[in-house]
Amino acid sequence: MSTFLAEMIGTALLVLLGDGVVANCILNKSKGQNGGWIVITMGWAMAVFVGVFAVGAYSGAHLNSAVTIALATAGSIEWAQVPTYISAQMLGAFLGACLVWVAYKQHFDATDDPDGKLAIFCTGPAIRSTIPNLLTEIIGTFVLIFGVFYIAKAEVGLGAVDALPVALLVLAIGLSLGGPTGYAINPARDLGPRIAHFILPIKGKRDSDWGYAWIPIVGPIIGALLAAALHLALK
Repeated sequence: MSTFLAEMIGTALLVLLGDGVVANCILNKSKGQNGGWIVITMGWAMAVFVGVFAVGAYSGAHLNSAVTIALATAGSIEWAQVPTYISAQMLGAFLGACLVWVAYKQHFDATDDPDGKLAIFCTGPAIRSTIPNLLTEIIGTFVLIFGVFYIAKAEVGLGAVDALPVALLVLAIGLSLGGPTGYAINPARDLGPRIAHFILPIKGKRDSDWGYAWIPIVGPIIGALLAAALHLALK
């Protein structure tokens, strides 16, 4: 499997299961409606596990543009590979979000909350304030990337479940730092589905909140660069 195909499939699985758990908890007449934050964070953690487990042997399973940029900064991959990874991640995230809409189409139609429908696809702040929102995404992504560097360095010896430490790391970030912004911590995970929300004929949808969209892109990139810089300084 090529790097592009692996990253596309892995990120599509990530978003299908991650946005899917949000749809399950938010949309009317879903069996998981009102499942709450614990269900959402656990669902996203398992989405990471499935995506990483599925394609890790083929591309390293970045599934996250911030991870790709951090690894290139640290010299773990060539910068020439970055466009391939990021384009595949964006496409995969878009496709995964479209599949969520297909699976939950009847429930989207039965739901009148346009903000909730947007929240299925992409993140948004609980309290809208540019600097705090940006800092939250920087901090969350820093924790993710710094943790990933040392998970990758440590030979954890979990065999077939070697994707589990990253999933648990994402679960911890969601539970502890996810409240202010919904913890995008991944530009592809946010932008790809936001584009899907913009394009898809979703009944009763609102605008795609493009004024906020730069924060879950820039914040994770800054956090990734800071984590990579610290990792290099500590080597």
